[in-house]
Amino acid sequence: MKERVHPSGLPYRPCVGIMLLNPKKHVFVAKRIDMIAEAWQMPQGGIDPGEDPVETAVRELGEEIGTNKAEIIAESAGWYWYDLPDELIGKIWKGRYAGQRQKWFVMRFTGTDSDIDIETEHPEFSEWKWAEPAVLPDLIVPFKRQLYIDVLEEFAPLLA
Repeated sequence: MKERVHPSGLPYRPCVGIMLLNPKKHVFVAKRIDMIAEAWQMPQGGIDPGEDPVETAVRELGEEIGTNKAEIIAESAGWYWYDLPDELIGKIWKGRYAGQRQKWFVMRFTGTDSDIDIETEHPEFSEWKWAEPAVLPDLIVPFKRQLYIDVLEEFAPLLA
């Protein structure tokens, strides 16, 4: 994979994103606990050193929503990238990254809503819901909107 370089010289944080689908093909989204804005996102998280993206996706699902009751049904063909807005560069992730590069996974949720527990050991979300795929770009923070549009386009056949 060719590494992308941000004009700041900072690297991109390696991460995964998870599009978790319920039987109605609605997508799990949650509201971040540390956000003032009304913004909802799909689960995502950093890849630890020595960890492969599949392992990360399974681990992050458990850490963020309290259950691993899901099976991977698709993986993105490549990596997706986004830049942080200038005002956030140097402020989040201890100032080490300019944005993220993400490998995305679609997972089929195999549990019931009662299996989802966002009150985890280190909670990241204040509330959650199932959303229609088409509304996802309108729910996310503006600097991730194009990434969500691109992910939806790649996985459109699974959402029909």
